[in-house]
Amino acid sequence: MKKTNIKQTEIDTLGFRFFAQIAKFSVKYRYLVILFWIVALVIIVHNLPNLTSVTQNNNSNFLPASSPTQKALNMEDAFQPSNLETVPVIVATNNNQPISTGEQININNLGASLAKVKDVKKVINRGKSKDLQAEIIAVSVPNYDVNTSPDNFINSLRTDIAGSQAVKDGLVVHLSGQLAAQVDESNGSGKDNRNVQLGTIVFIIILLLLIFRAPLAPLVTLLPPVFVVAISGPIIAEAAKHGLKVSSLAQLLITVLVLGAGTDYGLFLIFRVREEIEGGLSHKDAIVKALSRVGESITFSAATVIAALLSLLLASFQLYSNLGIPLAISIALMLLAGLTLLPALLAVFGRAVFWPTKPQKHQSIQFGLWGRICARVVKRPILVLIIGLIFFGALAAFVPGYKSGGFGGTTSPPSNSDSAKGDALVAKHFPGSSASPTEVLFKFNQPIWQNPSAISQAASLLVSSKQFNHVSGPLSPNGISISDSQFTKLYKILGSPYKLPALQPPSLKIPEFVYETYRSTQAYISQNGQSIQFLVNLSAGGPLSDAAMNATPQLRNTVNRITAQLHASEGAILGTASAYYDISKLSNQDLLRVVPVAAIVIGLLLAFLIKSLIAPLYLVISVVLSYLAALGLSVIIFMDIAGNSGVVFILPFLMFIFLLALGEDYNILVMTRIKEESHGQPLKVAVTQALNTTGTTVTSAGLVLAGTFSVLGVVGGSQEVQDIGFGLAAGILMDTFLV
Repeated sequence: MKKTNIKQTEIDTLGFRFFAQIAKFSVKYRYLVILFWIVALVIIVHNLPNLTSVTQNNNSNFLPASSPTQKALNMEDAFQPSNLETVPVIVATNNNQPISTGEQININNLGASLAKVKDVKKVINRGKSKDLQAEIIAVSVPNYDVNTSPDNFINSLRTDIAGSQAVKDGLVVHLSGQLAAQVDESNGSGKDNRNVQLGTIVFIIILLLLIFRAPLAPLVTLLPPVFVVAISGPIIAEAAKHGLKVSSLAQLLITVLVLGAGTDYGLFLIFRVREEIEGGLSHKDAIVKALSRVGESITFSAATVIAALLSLLLASFQLYSNLGIPLAISIALMLLAGLTLLPALLAVFGRAVFWPTKPQKHQSIQFGLWGRICARVVKRPILVLIIGLIFFGALAAFVPGYKSGGFGGTTSPPSNSDSAKGDALVAKHFPGSSASPTEVLFKFNQPIWQNPSAISQAASLLVSSKQFNHVSGPLSPNGISISDSQFTKLYKILGSPYKLPALQPPSLKIPEFVYETYRSTQAYISQNGQSIQFLVNLSAGGPLSDAAMNATPQLRNTVNRITAQLHASEGAILGTASAYYDISKLSNQDLLRVVPVAAIVIGLLLAFLIKSLIAPLYLVISVVLSYLAALGLSVIIFMDIAGNSGVVFILPFLMFIFLLALGEDYNILVMTRIKEESHGQPLKVAVTQALNTTGTTVTSAGLVLAGTFSVLGVVGGSQEVQDIGFGLAAGILMDTFLV
């Protein structure tokens, strides 16, 4: 390597020796550095698991043990042990005729065959529908957590079903329920994630082509973040196998965060390299000097993001606390790539990165648009400050109108998938047994088999409350109602419904629909007879609606009152709406807990970087005000204009991450350049020169980051994810051009 022309004292006096040494190493051993990253990519992707296989899709899985939803889940253990989960297999005729005796034999044989599939612990025939045209076989399997993917098991069930005589004879058989839907949705979300990655990369390439007007510059800028996206997923997935919970949202955010932040770091360095070449240095010397200057900015930018992410560990809602570590890992890897891989790539391509343009040496400082704007701003700082405070304060004034909205966290499989067809069959033949039912549970001190009056009383009280409709329970399990006396008589004749065979014995002189109705009560009464459950629809709205979520406190009060009237020992309501309510409540509490801590930590990092106590306070306040203004703008867009009843609950948290943390990236770049320019000249001149040289970088970086979130808004899948994308994009644009 050609000996550097940079004077050592020049680097020493600025205190950038550490980053200069990294740059010299990356430039000198550039081919080895690139080879190291390529080998690491191949080894990691080949040997570690895929991130999609370990993500969790149901937000209620992240609730703390003390939450009402988690306590309701504990009550549900009486129907399904907590270490098991159920995969409903729905079997139906395709000719609108009741299931015949021969078809019933095939269904029984199918159940016996499914019991032999690996990992199956129990198979229970839940009985026929009211029209006698469909039947549910409940297959119990150990819970699949992040350590094990359910794909192989679900595929084994489907293979067994496909080869069964029931299917060959014309019966329609599909899987239903959350586990099957999770597998199908996971495959679909993997496609969504690939769409986000592809869309983001295409957008960034187009934008970088416009910025640099050089075909190689976007490639060099994007290669490090693309490497990190490919590497970080398997590394985080391996951590998930050892206990780390990872949501499907984290998977999407890793892509957007790494590509956005990584492109920012690339712009920081490449613009400075071009500036140093224009100052007369060779491209290798320019890389060394550029990284010695902006390496500190990149490192502290990444440090503020990591600090903000790790502050999420203080959150009670595990979706947030577990979101921090995966994203922090990805940013740490991006920092490493930005300091090593990117300089090595720049050294390999040299001046060709900027082809066909040729950076020309300037004899004097050329003031562009940002320099001229800044020159006017520093002449009237008080006026500009007042205008800014009025603008941001006006937007922030809408924050008190914020209300939490739900989030489509319940697994929704693709419409043409096996599980979607199974859910449709369940909804058709078993009204009230939707893929996302609301359950009301009661527990008694004594079994209710011979005293079913509590069941009919509970059903009556639920209906009379006017808050529930379409109540299905032990006395109306499949749409056919039976009285208390009939239930008692059937129990004396047949015993526990759990012990009844799927095919009615010929010796029993009972109508088939009565036999099937009684056998179906096992879905609503626990095996010990002490717990009962009802499937209900909510009068407030569908389980995914904000109205149903906001009605949860009143619904719980009603269930508690009925529990006391029944003299039951426990009562609870369990469903998507109640889970959303607990999630949004925790989310708001966590926001008040985490944001101040993160602001303090970021302020301390800035104080250490800038060697000042006043400037970090100003910078943090400016970004916090920007955050509040962005949240107020979201209220205006999504509630006042779009007419939504609330803003998706996770958006304020993500705004906190990306505006409070990434928003400081641009402040750090500008402030470190001001510190560099302030040696030997007045502060106002240093500020003008600093913004003149960094304005294009900040603008470009902000447009790239906002653009990546806009892509998430376009191809992010659900409406909630799209709202997140557009909300973050708007906040980042304000932060870029105004703060």
